[in-house]
Amino acid sequence: MSAFVTDGPDLPLTGERTVPGLAEENYWFRRHEVVYEQMADRCADRDVLEAGCGEGYGANLIADVARRVIGLDYDESTVAHVRARYPRVDMRHGNLAELPLADGSVDVVVNFQVIEHLWDQGQFVRECLRVLRPGGCLLMSTPNRITFSPGRDTPINPFHTRELNAAELTELLATEGFAVESVYGVFHGPRLVELDARHGGSIIDAQVARALADAPWPEDLLADVASVRSDDFDLVDARERNIDDSLDLVAIAVRP
Repeated sequence: MSAFVTDGPDLPLTGERTVPGLAEENYWFRRHEVVYEQMADRCADRDVLEAGCGEGYGANLIADVARRVIGLDYDESTVAHVRARYPRVDMRHGNLAELPLADGSVDVVVNFQVIEHLWDQGQFVRECLRVLRPGGCLLMSTPNRITFSPGRDTPINPFHTRELNAAELTELLATEGFAVESVYGVFHGPRLVELDARHGGSIIDAQVARALADAPWPEDLLADVASVRSDDFDLVDARERNIDDSLDLVAIAVRP
């Protein structure tokens, strides 16, 4: 949400992706990071494609446990950045609508905070099914439309084309041939609930207000945002808590 801050001269922070190492961006980075950390075991000793890897920090985290990690992004400057910064990732340039991989060539496809950016979501999911080996899994996360753009027909984020709720995400995956194994929600844990109360009821709204105003951040807000850790978020099974209240959705889907 802190637009036009840069992570080095080659990778501007536009609001389309999040990057590590920036105090103003730390909340969003940690909210993404927790999903990589919680889902990493699914990638252990497997050939993994991260489709839409962005800055590359997640692909590099997965490389700690995977047999091989292929990164894919459509933006050439992002590809160059990942190749320079994360040499363990086999970084490639390509279109998510036509994945540049052979049929049945990977065990896992990771797609975190990307599907909401795509115009033809069904085409992309079909491509994921194609490149996965039988029994392989698609790990997908996306903002929950109900809480991310409440009461709106169009997304708040200008880089999003179509946001999904849990039922819509499940339907998308099942329609394109996947068996949906489980759905999780990302929620604020106790410490973030305290920070919400400290900042007028929502630390998210407080950050958005600063970004929209293009004004200096209050010192207390910046300090609290910079202090957020990935373990301040809870990843909860949809069977244990109302998934429609979640911030982000995480689906595990298996190719039959």
